[in-house]
Order: sequence, then C-alpha cells, then structure tokens
Amino acid sequence: MKKIVFSLFLLSISFAGIAQGNLERREFLAASLQNNEAGEDPLRQLSIYLPQGYENGNQRYPVIYVLHGYGGTDTVMMSVWIDFKRLLDEAIKTGKMRPMIVVAPNSNTRMQGSFYTNSEGSGNWADYIGKDVVQYMDENFRTIPDRASRGLCGHSMGGNGALKVGMLFADTFSAVYSLSPAVLNWHGDFSLSNPAFKRISQLNDEEAILQGLAESGQTGEFNGFFAAVFTAMARVYSPNISNKELKADFPVTYLGDSVVYNSEVIRKWEAEFPYYMIDDYLAQLRSLTALKIDWGRNEDFSHIPYTSLEFSKKLESYRIHHFAEEYIGDHGNMLDGFEGRIFTELLPFFNTYLNGQTPSN
Repeated sequence: MKKIVFSLFLLSISFAGIAQGNLERREFLAASLQNNEAGEDPLRQLSIYLPQGYENGNQRYPVIYVLHGYGGTDTVMMSVWIDFKRLLDEAIKTGKMRPMIVVAPNSNTRMQGSFYTNSEGSGNWADYIGKDVVQYMDENFRTIPDRASRGLCGHSMGGNGALKVGMLFADTFSAVYSLSPAVLNWHGDFSLSNPAFKRISQLNDEEAILQGLAESGQTGEFNGFFAAVFTAMARVYSPNISNKELKADFPVTYLGDSVVYNSEVIRKWEAEFPYYMIDDYLAQLRSLTALKIDWGRNEDFSHIPYTSLEFSKKLESYRIHHFAEEYIGDHGNMLDGFEGRIFTELLPFFNTYLNGQTPSN
C-alpha cells in the first residue's frame, strides 16, 4: 500500500513539473481572400497553441483546427471565451490527450461572420481554411502534414463551417467535430418568416444593421442580431456588389408590409446549407475517419437542436457512420471548464481519431 501511495505521489510530482504549452499569435496574407470586391482584409491572424516541449524538440504534431462562431475572432475563441490553453495543458498533463498543436484562424468580417463559404464577393473563406491556413501551419510549424493527423472543429457558425469545410476538404482533414452547428437548414427562428428580414429592408444600411447588432448584445433582443447574421450570410451566399448599400441580394425583402420571396436567392442559400450538401458529398463524408455532432437540449436558438438531429438522420439514412449527441445545456454554458464538452468530449475525440505518427515516405 505504501508503495502505491508513494508511486502516486511521484506521479503527481511529475505531472506538476511538466512545463505548460505556449499560446502565440501570428499574422499572414491569405491568398484566397486577396482582391475581394467587398473589401474584406486578407491579412489574417492565427491563435496557435504549441504543446510543452515544442521549442526544444524536433517532434512533429497532429493539428486541430478550431473555427470560431459569429461575431468571434481567434482570440475570443482561444482565450477570452474558452480558456483553451488551460484545458489543453491539463488534458496533455493528465494523459487525456497526447501533445498536439491547436490553431484558431480569425474569420471575422465587416458583418462579423464569413460562414466559411467561398464567395464571389467577399473572398473564398472555405479555401482560406482548407488551403491557406493549413499551408501556413505546415510551412511554419512542425506539424504532421498529413490528412490523418488533421482535425477540424467549430462552434455555432464554426460548427456549420466544420461540417462544410470538412466536406469540401475531406482530403485535407480526417476527423470533424461540430459543436451546436448553426443554420444547417431552415427551421424555427432561422426561417424566411423571421422579422429580421423586414428590419433589413427598412434599414438598408450596413452601419445601422451593425448598430442594431451591438444593441442586441446589450438587451438580449434577437431581431437586431438576426438582421446582422442574415446580412453576413447574404454577402457570402448571394453577393451582389451592384447593391451599394448591403452588397448582397436577400431571399426575403419587404415593400412596406408586403413580403417578396426571391426563389433564385433562396436556392443559392440552400445550396450552401450543409444539410443539402450531404447529397453531393457522400464519398467525402464516408472517407472521414470520424465525424461527431452535438448540441444542447436547451438551446437559445430553436433551429439548432432540430436541424442538428435532421442532419444526423440524413447521414444515417445514407449509412454514413457518425456520432450524434444531445446533452443538457444551452448554446454555450457546457463548453468551457474541466466539466465542459471541449475537455470531456472534443479533446478525447481527437486524441482517439488523429494519427500521431509521421507517415514514412
């Protein structure tokens, strides 16, 4: 018994003595975003976690790519909202996951969200993740430059992006984890009948819509929030630079109190929804080593539990192996901390499904 206690004591000392990882920020010029007509900045930032021992060794590491949500940035995702460094240090120290590099790219736009979509107007945001960021990481850090050692995840808009980019770049990423993915398909608060479309028609001004977004953050009122979200989506899903005010076409507009539906724009939006993309990316989805979706039962956004379940059911109907889980929580209250989903579910998921060995040539 004394030997066991002494061994555990030595083990605790060795864990306490392990150096912590480092979090650094880099900036680079993203080729996929250069010369876009909407004036989005192609100079992009990355928040990068490097595991303990990285500076002094020559080991190569798997990489987890983390996509932030609407209104977020790389630093908000990695440091302000979720304390990724603390979670990663503890996960590696306790053996919950082996040492890995984790990177969050900044995908914020003038309207606060790229929706990780290639756009003729505001730049190719899916390519930015799947090509530019991956290339930068492989060229500047000791990554394992292989699909089997790259994971992709994200929350909300980032959860949508993880599924979309995961389908588009299944030859680049092998494991995908989507947390509370937003706007996978129409339902509930995300619908053509949302009053935010009327607000957009009435304001028809970028600054006024962004002001409404700021005010909604103070009041908790969703109308101004959705007006900004829909405008951001329109800029990537249905861009129209000739529209000088908002640089986009919308699926719903209003003439006074009369609603006008634009079927062509609706089709453009739906073509970008991950739910409809499934049909065209079956081979890519089947090629993934692992795919997981989870969402909170008490979501703030009513469409997320419904469309997440429908997305899973559609995968199941095509016999695409994946994991899907509803847990007791809302849009974000169960993510951070040592009892949160990132520590208990996401990091072990990538520890299981990412390859830690450099392929031999």
